[in-house]
Amino acid sequence: MEKTINEYISGVRSILSGKDSPPLAHVRSYGCQLNFSDGEKLKGMLSKMGFGMTDAPEGAEIVILNTCAVRENAEDRVFGNLGFIKHCKKKNPGMIVGLCGCMASEEHVVKKLEKSYPFVDLIFSSSALDKLPKLVYELLSGKKRAVDTGEYNMPAEGLEQLRDSSFKASVPIMFGCNNFCTYCIVPYVRGRERSRRPEMIISEVRELVKKGYKEIMLLGQNVNSYGNDLEESVTFPRLLRALNEIEGDFIIRFMSSHPKDAGKELIDAMLECEKVERHLHLPVQCGSNDVLNRMNRRYTVEKYMETVNYLRSRVPDFSITTDIIVGFPNETEEDFAGTLKLIDEVKYDNIFSFIYSKRSGTKAAEMEDLISDEEKGSRMTRLLALQREITTREFKRFIGRTLRVLVEGIGKQEGFLTGKCSEALIVEFEGDSSLIGSFVNVKITGSKNWAVTGHIDQIN
Repeated sequence: MEKTINEYISGVRSILSGKDSPPLAHVRSYGCQLNFSDGEKLKGMLSKMGFGMTDAPEGAEIVILNTCAVRENAEDRVFGNLGFIKHCKKKNPGMIVGLCGCMASEEHVVKKLEKSYPFVDLIFSSSALDKLPKLVYELLSGKKRAVDTGEYNMPAEGLEQLRDSSFKASVPIMFGCNNFCTYCIVPYVRGRERSRRPEMIISEVRELVKKGYKEIMLLGQNVNSYGNDLEESVTFPRLLRALNEIEGDFIIRFMSSHPKDAGKELIDAMLECEKVERHLHLPVQCGSNDVLNRMNRRYTVEKYMETVNYLRSRVPDFSITTDIIVGFPNETEEDFAGTLKLIDEVKYDNIFSFIYSKRSGTKAAEMEDLISDEEKGSRMTRLLALQREITTREFKRFIGRTLRVLVEGIGKQEGFLTGKCSEALIVEFEGDSSLIGSFVNVKITGSKNWAVTGHIDQIN
C-alpha cells in the first residue's frame, strides 16, 4: 500500500534526525504568482521534513528550482543557474538538486536534463507538488534519480505553506488553462482548467483572515472561468460574493481576468462587494481585431470595450490596467495604431507591455514574422511614451482624495513607507515601519507617473 504524504514526511525526518544540525533547503521560484505560491508549498513541505530554509544555494543540502516556461529566455536562465549549482554540488556531493514547475512538464527539457545534467537528482511537474516528500525519501534511501512528470492532476489540498509574507497571501482557485492563445505555452505545461471546490477556498481564506492576513490574492490563469468544470452551479462572481461575507478586515484581489469571460456579472459583484479591490486587470494584448484573431483571443476590440464601457458607466474613473504585446508576427503599422488608439480611449492607470518573442511549441512560433527588431523597439518606445503621458494625467484625479492603503514596506526615501490602495496604485507617504502590514488612510497630495504621494490621515 502506498504511504501517505505524512508517512513519507516522517520517514525523511527520521533519516535526517541523525545529523548534528538541521540541513538547509534552498527553493528558488521563477515566473508568475502561481509559481511563487507553489514555491511556498514546497518550502512548507520541506520545513515539515526537517529542513531549515536558506536564501543561497551554497551550503544547502537540497536545492530546488521551481521553473517558468512562458518565455524561452526564462528557460535559458534556469539552465545557466544549473551551471552554477553544479559547482556547488561538486563542493557538496551529497546535495540534492531538483527542478520542478512548468519546465518539468516539457518532454524536451526532461530529456535534456537526463542527458546533459546528470547531477539533477529530482524532476517533478507542478501537478506533482505533493509527491515531494516521497521523492526526497526515495533519494535519501539510495535512489539515484527521482522523477514524476505525470498527468495534470488537481494538486492535493491542505499542503502546508511557508508563506513569504505575514500579511499578504496568495490563494490559487484553479489550475491550468483552456484558452490556447497562439503565443502561450501554459495549456501545454499546466494542463486544462481544474477548479478547486468552493468550500475549500472559502475555508482557506477564512483561516488566513483569522491569522491576520490583510490581503488575499486569488490566482488562476483565467479566474473568470472558475467553476466551469464543477458540477455545482458556481461562478467566479459568486465566489467573490461568498468570500466577501467572511468576517474580518481584509482586501480581496485577483488575477488574471480574460476579457472574453469578463461580463456584467463580474463587474456587478466587484462593485457590490466592499472587500473586493476597486481595480480590474483586463489584458487586451492588442488593439487590432486581425491580430487578436491570430492570437486566438476570442474577443474583438468592440467586445472588450463593452466591458470597459459598462464598468465606466457605473464608476467613471474606475482603475483598469492591462497587458500589451508589441510586435506580434506581422503586426502592421495600422494594427499598432489601433493599440495606441485603444490605450488613449480606455486611459489605463498602468500597462504591462512586452515585445513579442517566439516561444517554441506554440502556434505563433510557426508564423512568418517580417517585422524587424528595430521596428518592434520603436513601437514599444512610442507606446510607453503615450502611457506615461496618460498615467501622469490620470493619477492627478486622486489628489485631494483619501485612499485606504495596505502598508507593504519601506519606501525609497528615508522615513517613507510604500503600499497599495484598493485601486492597486503604489502610494508613498511618511510613516514608521511599525505600520507595515496594517491599513492606513492616506490623504493624496501629489502624483508621479508611477505612484501617488500623500500623508497619513488616519490609522485603521
